Amino acid sequence: MSLNGRVALVTGGGRGIGKAISLALAEDGATIAVNYRRDEDAAKETVAEIEKAGGKAKAYAASVEDWDQDQAMVEQIIADFGAIDILINNAGIASRGQGVVETDPAEMERVVRTHAFGPHNLSKLVLPSMRTRPRGDIIMISSVAARGLGPNGGPYNMGKAAMEALAMTLFKEERRYNVRVNVVRPGLTETEMGSRLARATQGVQSMRDIDARSPFGRVAQPEDVANVVRYLVSDGAFYLTGQTIEVDGGGMAALPNR
Repeated sequence: MSLNGRVALVTGGGRGIGKAISLALAEDGATIAVNYRRDEDAAKETVAEIEKAGGKAKAYAASVEDWDQDQAMVEQIIADFGAIDILINNAGIASRGQGVVETDPAEMERVVRTHAFGPHNLSKLVLPSMRTRPRGDIIMISSVAARGLGPNGGPYNMGKAAMEALAMTLFKEERRYNVRVNVVRPGLTETEMGSRLARATQGVQSMRDIDARSPFGRVAQPEDVANVVRYLVSDGAFYLTGQTIEVDGGGMAALPNR
C-alpha cells in the first residue's frame, strides 16, 4: 500500500494514536508533517524515528483551534514539501468528566474548538492544495463517544459529534475533486489520555487490569487505529468515502439497541 510521493499532515502526531499514525504512514512511504501544540520533544522524537527508518518528516507547532497558527503551519508545510495530500485530524483533548450543570463554559469552548473548529480550519486550508493532486484524503479521528453520547462528557461528545458532521458534509462537497473523507472512531485505547480515563472511570491502575475483559483479550493499541487509517488512505480504499469505522473490537456494536 505505497504512499510514495504523498505528504501527510498529522495533527497531534507526536504522541499516542497520532504518533502511531505518523509512523505507519511514513512506513508506507508518505512524507509526514508532525503537528504538535506543546510537546515539542515528543514531536521531534517521532520525526527522528521516521528519519532513522529512512523516511522523511518534520515537526510543526500550532494549536489547531487557532486560525492564524493553522494558516502559518499549512503555508510552511506547502513551502517545505509542495503540497498536502493527506490530512489526519487527530489532535484532541478530554473533558473533565463533569455534568452539564457543573461544566465551566470555558472548558466547553476549549474542547469544542479543538475537536470541531480545528478540523474545519485545517480542512479549509489544505483543500486548495489537495484539490490539485491526483488524490486527497481527510480522516477525522473521532471516538465511540460520538455514538454512545454518555453522561459527564458533554464538551467532548459535542466536539466529536461536530467533527463527524463536518466529515459528512465535506465528503459530499469534495468527492468531485477526488478527495475522500472518512471517520475513524477508536474505543478505549492504550495512550496517555486513555490510561487517565481508565483510572478515572474504572478505578484501575494499569491497562493490563482490564485486558482480560476487553475484546480479543486486550485493550486496543494505537497501532490498531493506525492500521485502519493507513488502509483508508491507500489504493485499497480507492472507492471508500463518507464512511465511519469503529475500532473498538465490536464493543459498541455488541451493546443492546445499537
